[in-house]
Amino acid sequence: MNPWLYYLLAVLLVTAGIGCWLTNLVGAPGNWLLLGLAALFAWLVPVASGRGMSWATVGILAALAVAGEVLEFIAGAAGAAKQGASRRSVVYSLVGGFAGSIAGATFGLPLPVLGSLAGALLGGAGGAFAGAYYGESSRQRPHGESFAVGKAAFWGRLWGTAGKLIVGAIMLGVMSVDVAYNR
Repeated sequence: MNPWLYYLLAVLLVTAGIGCWLTNLVGAPGNWLLLGLAALFAWLVPVASGRGMSWATVGILAALAVAGEVLEFIAGAAGAAKQGASRRSVVYSLVGGFAGSIAGATFGLPLPVLGSLAGALLGGAGGAFAGAYYGESSRQRPHGESFAVGKAAFWGRLWGTAGKLIVGAIMLGVMSVDVAYNR
């Protein structure tokens, strides 16, 4: 393969990968999208052509994507469960977190680019709080208990998203190194 074409494709892959990674902020499966892009690149540009992405790297990225999901789930559920959250609250927290992320990204903070990212992160955490609080208060739990579950959902969403973003950044690094220095 022509080296110029290969490196153009590699730059496009990494750029699209960054976009996928950023979708984690709004609750989308960004790390899985990143894995899909990597698998597509490995299939279209096999290592046998002199450059490319190895399937071993795709396997490493898959393991990292699973680790990111586990980390996000544990962070989100652990705090709320410790506070005695009901299943209803967990479901409302997930829905509220997704809706809050979209609203936060849309309206954002009054800062270019970073405002939308921070808005998505804080909106998602606020939505998780609101959903968990509503789920508990609709079960007639006292305000203090509902607030404690909502607060745990807020912090769980923040820490879970942060963990997933860190794992996604590692995935981006592994993918970038493989396409840049392979052969």
